[in-house]
Amino acid sequence: MDQLIEEVEAFCAVAGWTPQRVLRAAIGASWGQWEKWKAGTSSPTLIVADRLRAWMEAHRPAGASEDAA
Repeated sequence: MDQLIEEVEAFCAVAGWTPQRVLRAAIGASWGQWEKWKAGTSSPTLIVADRLRAWMEAHRPAGASEDAA
């Protein structure tokens, strides 16, 4: 889970988006989902994590390295 959180935060740093906005766009998550993941009170299924990673890969900002998604 820590790795996924780091990947989302790295993407957001490059894209200029909040993690909440990325989760809403990528997987239709509720606004509080990111806080639950960070707090450890909830976690995504592997299918959801894969969808999120695929979305970040497809929407990587121009000029961003592969490490940012």
